[in-house]
Amino acid sequence: MKKFIPNDFEIPSGFLTDKMKARILTVNDVVKDYEAVMTSVEHLQGVFGSNSTWPSPNMSLEQDLIDLGWHQKEFQCRSSFAYTVMAPDESVCLGCFYIYPYDKDGYDAIVYMWVRKSEFDKGLDPILEKEVREFMKKWPFQKVLFYGRTDG
Repeated sequence: MKKFIPNDFEIPSGFLTDKMKARILTVNDVVKDYEAVMTSVEHLQGVFGSNSTWPSPNMSLEQDLIDLGWHQKEFQCRSSFAYTVMAPDESVCLGCFYIYPYDKDGYDAIVYMWVRKSEFDKGLDPILEKEVREFMKKWPFQKVLFYGRTDG
């Protein structure tokens, strides 16, 4: 089985712009993540595909904590990578993006991303997409699918 990333690859910690700070998602982000998700449930449905049930309108804080713990563990195992996107001062969660293995049609990885509804309405989504596309150039992938975007 092909490894997702080489053992010696140093995983980028994130990025900082004047509009956002992207960093590794951990269980410590649960309160801000939960608030961002629950204020944007309808807007976020389908982010992971039409068959995805995330986010459920009745998701509990505990369920979100479990999800974040799972993402954090996968990051530690280097099997997938979840980043939270915060305001630069960390006052509010603006969204997230996730990097998963993907071995169809010549792709090495797939990236899913979302922006909370209030920030989507302010035009943050294309800004985040541009930053994430640039960030992905630091990774050892030849071809990345950005799910639900112009190339996928």
